[in-house]
Amino acid sequence: MYADGSMFHCWGGPAMKFTVDHDDNVVIFTLKESRLDSSNAPDVKAELLIVCQPTISALVVDLSRVDYADSSGLSALLLAYRQLRDHNIPIALVGVRETVRNLFRISQMEWLFGFYPTVEAALQELQTQSSS
Repeated sequence: MYADGSMFHCWGGPAMKFTVDHDDNVVIFTLKESRLDSSNAPDVKAELLIVCQPTISALVVDLSRVDYADSSGLSALLLAYRQLRDHNIPIALVGVRETVRNLFRISQMEWLFGFYPTVEAALQELQTQSSS
């Protein structure tokens, strides 16, 4: 863990690159790879299981570097949704490119998540929602 609270994880196989930061009770998960697919989805799922606890107020997933996702990648995000839905904890997806967003549309999963252009925009909206 770094001094700012972010983490860099590297498990077996290709280096898994993501950070987990906190803004109060909001977890910000940033994938630092261009793909969210079967090659890294198991590691993403494992980390999301750790961070998706009922004590958080929201999960922000920064996918701005991701230009390709497959059903395994969507499955990782669906796992996070299932972990948090019973506690009414929102998930905000950030910087989702159109090719990846189309996969959400085709799979009819788009309505499960909020989509925002930046982490800052997501945090601002989540703050507004929590104060209303």
